[in-house]
Formats: sequence, C-alpha cells, structure tokens
Amino acid sequence: MPDTAAVRVVTDSTACLPAPDGAAHADLWDGLGHGPLVVPLHVVTQDGTLREGVDVSPQDVAARIAGGERLTTSQPATAELSDAYRELVADGARSVVSVHLSGELSGTFAAAERAGHRAMIPVRAVDSRTAAMALGFAAVEAARCAAAGCDTEHVARRAREVAGSAEAVFLVDSLEHLRRGGRLSAPAAALGTALGVRPILGVRDGHVELVQRVRTRRAAVSRLVTIAVERARRATRPAVAVHHLGAPERAAEVADVLADRLGLQPVVTPVSAVLGAHVGPGALAVMVVDRGGHVHDLEPGGPW
Repeated sequence: MPDTAAVRVVTDSTACLPAPDGAAHADLWDGLGHGPLVVPLHVVTQDGTLREGVDVSPQDVAARIAGGERLTTSQPATAELSDAYRELVADGARSVVSVHLSGELSGTFAAAERAGHRAMIPVRAVDSRTAAMALGFAAVEAARCAAAGCDTEHVARRAREVAGSAEAVFLVDSLEHLRRGGRLSAPAAALGTALGVRPILGVRDGHVELVQRVRTRRAAVSRLVTIAVERARRATRPAVAVHHLGAPERAAEVADVLADRLGLQPVVTPVSAVLGAHVGPGALAVMVVDRGGHVHDLEPGGPW
C-alpha cells in the first residue's frame, strides 16, 4: 500500500478553512487523515504586523476598520513557508503540493515557489487563481488525493482542477478598501459606485472584476444567490461556501436559502482577516466549486 503521508498539501490562511474539530463541517473533513497545513498571511496594523488566525481574527479586523484604522496586508516570508515544508519533512513527507491565493492578488504563490527551490524535498507550487473557500475546497480535495496515496502530479492537478471550476462572487459595502489596496482598478471602482448601484464582484482568472450592477442590496444578495445556484446546478458534485465579515446573520440567511434550493449544506465561515482588510465590514461572498466525479487513479512509480 502507498504511504498516505508521502505527499502533503500546504495552503494559506486566505483559504478560510473551518476548524476540523467542529461537527458543523464534518463532511468537509470526512475520511481525511492529513488536512492541508495552513501558513498565515499578515495584517499590518498600527500595533505591528500580525499573523491572521494566530494574532488577529476577522472580528478584530472588522472592529479596527470600523474604528477608522487603515490596514494593509502582506504575504508570508519565504522563510515561513520553508519552515512549513521542513515541518512536513519531519512528519514523513517526501513531496509537497503548495496551493495558494491567486498570484494576481498576493505574492504568496511566488514566495512558495522560492521556498520550494530551497526545500529538502520536491515542492510543487500551485497558483489557484482564486481565493477564500474556492481555494480552500481545492486544497482539501488535493489533500484527499494525497491521503489516498496519489502522486505529486495527480495531487497538483486535482488542486488546479477544483480551483479552475470555481465561481467566486461577493458584495461589499464600500469599494474603497479594494481600490486603496490595489485589488480593484480605479475605473472599475468608479463604475461600480456610479448612480448609486450595488456592485457584484467576482474573482475571475485571478483578478477582482466587476460582474454586474444592481440597484439595491436586497437585489444584489438575490443575484448573488442566483449566480451560485446556477453554477452549482451545472456542477457534477458541487461544494458551496458562504463568507462574511461582521455579518453572520446575513450569511446564515443566504446559506439557508442555498441549502433549500440546492439540497446541500454550505460551509459558512468569516472571510479571513487578510481578505477582510480588503473587502471591509459587511462583505458577503459565495463560493461554488465542482468536485466532479473524481477517481483516485493511483499511478505507479512512487509519490514523486
């Protein structure tokens, strides 16, 4: 039998993965011996640089922004990713697939490539071209392949396949955070706020883009749900997530509607602290991927 720990998966904290020890998301982790190892990104505050999920939470970010503080973010240092790879080597890994936030939005993927060149074992860095649980689902599905004994190429291909199927759409109360952080162009931001419309945004081919404009927030939330339902119904085996920053009741309502219309239970988590610094309080997002009819075809020749 193959060594199920031979290939291990790393991702970053913008994947918004829920805790594996909670009953609410047990299906996500079912049968998964080794989940992805998560490396934190950083939120830069007036108190210093904080690691998300360790030193700062999404709730902290929402409160700081509401209090008028301007936040910036930064990728993990190459050394932090190198430390993660070394940790997995010590745990018996013989190769790593490192799956990260879109390289158009962050330097994390590039840092993973640099760290991989210095690693003691082969490291395959994957640019997901997406974010949040669209990235998280890709990392988990890749880890599931690794746990089944698949080789590095198979695991990396699975991450790209799931991430490439993603529909990632979201609403924000203000486009200013995205514009100021350079994640949305000034013309797109101006277009999105023209005439009092509510913009629906999406992550498309790694970039944040204006998808559609509607007149009211209620209509925008309805359209967000419709986009997600249409994508999920085209999928062979959909997985859905709902994210928010400081709006848990609104996220729960959207998740209930999606559950009723699709017959599946979405993952519901706050958006990560780093993503929250760019979308601002009140943000609401829906992520859909297609897990497909995937088969763990075990290829001969070892885990490399």
